[in-house]
Amino acid sequence: MFHEMEVRGRVAISTKSLDSNGVVSQSSVVARLLKELLLLKSTEEHGYFLVVTKLKSIGNGEFEEESSDICFPVSVECRTFLPVRGEIMLGVVHQVYRSGVFLQCGPMKFIYLSARKMPNFYPVRWKTQEVFMNDNLSRIENDVVIRFVVFSTRWRKKDWNIEREFMILASMEGDGLGPVSLPGSDALDL
Repeated sequence: MFHEMEVRGRVAISTKSLDSNGVVSQSSVVARLLKELLLLKSTEEHGYFLVVTKLKSIGNGEFEEESSDICFPVSVECRTFLPVRGEIMLGVVHQVYRSGVFLQCGPMKFIYLSARKMPNFYPVRWKTQEVFMNDNLSRIENDVVIRFVVFSTRWRKKDWNIEREFMILASMEGDGLGPVSLPGSDALDL
Protein backbone atom coordinates (compact mmCIF):
# COMPACT_ATOMS: atom_id res chain seq x y z
CA MET A 1 0.00 0.00 0.00
CA PHE A 2 1.36 3.43 -0.92
CA HIS A 3 1.40 6.12 1.76
CA GLU A 4 2.35 9.77 1.85
CA MET A 5 3.79 10.51 5.29
CA GLU A 6 5.90 12.97 7.19
CA VAL A 7 9.24 11.69 8.42
CA ARG A 8 11.31 13.57 10.98
CA GLY A 9 14.93 12.92 11.74
CA ARG A 10 18.35 14.38 12.33
CA VAL A 11 21.04 14.80 9.69
CA ALA A 12 24.69 14.96 10.78
CA ILE A 13 27.07 17.04 8.66
CA SER A 14 30.81 16.92 9.24
CA THR A 15 32.48 20.20 10.16
CA LYS A 16 34.80 19.52 7.20
CA SER A 17 31.83 20.28 4.92
CA LEU A 18 31.60 23.91 6.06
CA ASP A 19 32.17 26.53 3.38
CA SER A 20 34.70 29.38 3.69
CA ASN A 21 32.21 31.41 5.78
CA GLY A 22 31.64 28.53 8.23
CA VAL A 23 28.12 27.85 6.91
CA VAL A 24 26.53 24.56 5.88
CA SER A 25 24.56 24.88 2.65
CA GLN A 26 20.98 23.64 2.48
CA SER A 27 21.90 21.46 -0.51
CA SER A 28 24.52 19.66 1.63
CA VAL A 29 21.89 18.84 4.24
CA VAL A 30 19.43 17.60 1.60
CA ALA A 31 22.11 15.52 -0.17
CA ARG A 32 23.10 13.90 3.14
CA LEU A 33 19.44 13.21 3.98
CA LEU A 34 18.89 11.47 0.63
CA LYS A 35 22.02 9.35 1.13
CA GLU A 36 20.82 8.29 4.59
CA LEU A 37 17.35 7.37 3.29
CA LEU A 38 18.95 5.33 0.51
CA LEU A 39 21.05 3.42 3.06
CA LEU A 40 18.09 3.04 5.43
CA LYS A 41 15.93 1.64 2.58
CA SER A 42 12.96 0.62 4.78
CA THR A 43 11.57 0.53 8.29
CA GLU A 44 8.98 -1.72 9.85
CA GLU A 45 6.75 1.26 10.63
CA HIS A 46 6.93 3.15 7.30
CA GLY A 47 7.80 0.44 4.75
CA TYR A 48 10.10 1.16 1.79
CA PHE A 49 11.11 4.77 1.15
CA LEU A 50 10.39 5.42 -2.52
CA VAL A 51 10.75 9.16 -2.98
CA VAL A 52 10.98 12.40 -1.00
CA THR A 53 8.09 14.52 -2.27
CA LYS A 54 8.55 17.67 -0.18
CA LEU A 55 11.15 19.20 2.10
CA LYS A 56 9.10 20.66 4.94
CA SER A 57 11.81 22.15 7.16
CA ILE A 58 15.46 22.18 8.13
CA GLY A 59 16.04 23.39 11.68
CA ASN A 60 19.04 25.15 13.17
CA GLY A 61 22.19 23.08 13.42
CA GLU A 62 23.57 22.06 16.80
CA PHE A 63 27.23 21.21 17.29
CA GLU A 64 27.90 17.81 18.86
CA GLU A 65 31.25 17.69 20.63
CA GLU A 66 31.52 13.88 20.71
CA SER A 67 31.45 13.46 16.93
CA SER A 68 32.46 16.97 15.85
CA ASP A 69 29.40 17.04 13.60
CA ILE A 70 26.64 19.57 13.20
CA CYS A 71 23.18 17.97 13.54
CA PHE A 72 20.17 19.46 11.79
CA PRO A 73 16.57 18.47 12.60
CA VAL A 74 14.85 17.76 9.27
CA SER A 75 11.22 17.14 8.33
CA VAL A 76 10.25 15.75 4.91
CA GLU A 77 7.23 14.21 3.24
CA CYS A 78 7.94 10.82 1.67
CA ARG A 79 6.05 8.39 -0.48
CA THR A 80 6.44 4.94 1.04
CA PHE A 81 5.34 1.43 0.18
CA LEU A 82 4.17 -0.78 3.04
CA PRO A 83 2.93 -4.29 2.10
CA VAL A 84 -0.15 -5.37 4.07
CA ARG A 85 -1.97 -8.68 4.38
CA GLY A 86 -4.84 -9.11 1.91
CA GLU A 87 -3.46 -6.66 -0.63
CA ILE A 88 -3.48 -7.78 -4.28
CA MET A 89 -0.24 -7.12 -6.13
CA LEU A 90 1.66 -7.98 -9.30
CA GLY A 91 5.07 -9.64 -9.19
CA VAL A 92 7.56 -11.05 -11.68
CA VAL A 93 8.88 -14.59 -11.22
CA HIS A 94 12.67 -14.62 -10.90
CA GLN A 95 13.36 -18.10 -9.44
CA VAL A 96 11.45 -21.36 -9.86
CA TYR A 97 11.81 -24.36 -7.55
CA ARG A 98 9.78 -27.54 -7.27
CA SER A 99 8.38 -26.28 -3.94
CA GLY A 100 7.37 -22.82 -5.23
CA VAL A 101 8.56 -19.60 -6.87
CA PHE A 102 10.19 -16.35 -5.79
CA LEU A 103 8.73 -13.10 -7.10
CA GLN A 104 9.90 -9.50 -7.23
CA CYS A 105 7.59 -6.51 -6.90
CA GLY A 106 9.04 -3.02 -6.83
CA PRO A 107 11.67 -2.84 -4.08
CA MET A 108 10.60 -6.21 -2.61
CA LYS A 109 12.84 -9.13 -3.57
CA PHE A 110 11.71 -11.79 -1.10
CA ILE A 111 8.17 -12.81 -2.09
CA TYR A 112 7.62 -16.55 -1.88
CA LEU A 113 4.68 -18.27 -3.55
CA SER A 114 4.47 -21.86 -2.36
CA ALA A 115 3.26 -24.64 -4.66
CA ARG A 116 0.59 -25.29 -2.01
CA LYS A 117 -0.81 -21.79 -2.59
CA MET A 118 -1.08 -22.28 -6.39
CA PRO A 119 -4.41 -24.10 -6.90
CA ASN A 120 -4.57 -26.30 -10.01
CA PHE A 121 -0.88 -25.76 -10.86
CA TYR A 122 1.62 -28.59 -10.65
CA PRO A 123 5.39 -28.68 -11.15
CA VAL A 124 6.71 -30.12 -14.42
CA ARG A 125 10.03 -30.23 -16.21
CA TRP A 126 9.78 -28.14 -19.40
CA LYS A 127 12.78 -28.42 -21.71
CA THR A 128 15.64 -27.80 -19.24
CA GLN A 129 13.81 -25.87 -16.51
CA GLU A 130 11.23 -26.31 -13.77
CA VAL A 131 7.86 -24.68 -14.44
CA PHE A 132 4.37 -24.87 -12.98
CA MET A 133 1.56 -25.72 -15.36
CA ASN A 134 -2.20 -26.18 -15.11
CA ASP A 135 -4.72 -28.13 -17.21
CA ASN A 136 -5.19 -25.15 -19.56
CA LEU A 137 -1.42 -25.23 -20.23
CA SER A 138 -0.85 -21.87 -18.53
CA ARG A 139 2.76 -21.78 -17.38
CA ILE A 140 4.45 -20.14 -14.41
CA GLU A 141 8.13 -19.75 -15.23
CA ASN A 142 10.87 -17.10 -15.04
CA ASP A 143 9.80 -13.59 -16.14
CA VAL A 144 6.06 -14.36 -15.95
CA VAL A 145 3.89 -11.73 -14.26
CA ILE A 146 1.71 -13.12 -11.44
CA ARG A 147 -1.24 -11.45 -9.73
CA PHE A 148 -1.16 -12.56 -6.08
CA VAL A 149 -2.55 -11.71 -2.69
CA VAL A 150 -0.28 -10.99 0.28
CA PHE A 151 -0.84 -13.89 2.65
CA SER A 152 1.64 -12.87 5.35
CA THR A 153 4.42 -10.31 5.93
CA ARG A 154 7.50 -10.25 8.14
CA TRP A 155 10.01 -7.44 8.46
CA ARG A 156 13.66 -8.37 8.96
CA LYS A 157 16.08 -5.81 10.29
CA LYS A 158 19.02 -8.16 9.77
CA ASP A 159 18.97 -11.86 9.05
CA TRP A 160 21.46 -13.90 7.05
CA ASN A 161 22.38 -11.69 4.09
CA ILE A 162 19.02 -9.93 4.20
CA GLU A 163 19.08 -6.46 5.67
CA ARG A 164 16.07 -4.18 6.22
CA GLU A 165 13.65 -6.09 3.99
CA PHE A 166 10.08 -7.30 4.12
CA MET A 167 9.61 -11.00 3.52
CA ILE A 168 6.26 -11.86 1.95
CA LEU A 169 4.30 -15.09 1.67
CA ALA A 170 1.99 -14.95 -1.35
CA SER A 171 -1.07 -16.88 -2.45
CA MET A 172 -2.98 -17.37 -5.71
CA GLU A 173 -6.07 -18.68 -3.91
CA GLY A 174 -8.95 -16.46 -4.99
CA ASP A 175 -10.67 -15.08 -8.07
CA GLY A 176 -8.61 -13.29 -10.69
CA LEU A 177 -5.26 -14.40 -9.26
CA GLY A 178 -2.53 -16.17 -11.21
CA PRO A 179 -0.46 -15.59 -14.35
CA VAL A 180 -1.28 -12.34 -16.14
CA SER A 181 -1.43 -12.22 -19.93
CA LEU A 182 0.33 -9.11 -21.20
CA PRO A 183 -0.13 -7.64 -24.70
CA GLY A 184 2.23 -9.32 -27.15
CA SER A 185 3.04 -12.22 -24.83
CA ASP A 186 0.87 -14.85 -26.56
CA ALA A 187 3.53 -15.89 -29.06
CA LEU A 188 3.96 -19.58 -29.78
CA ASP A 189 7.12 -21.16 -28.45
CA LEU A 190 8.05 -23.75 -31.07
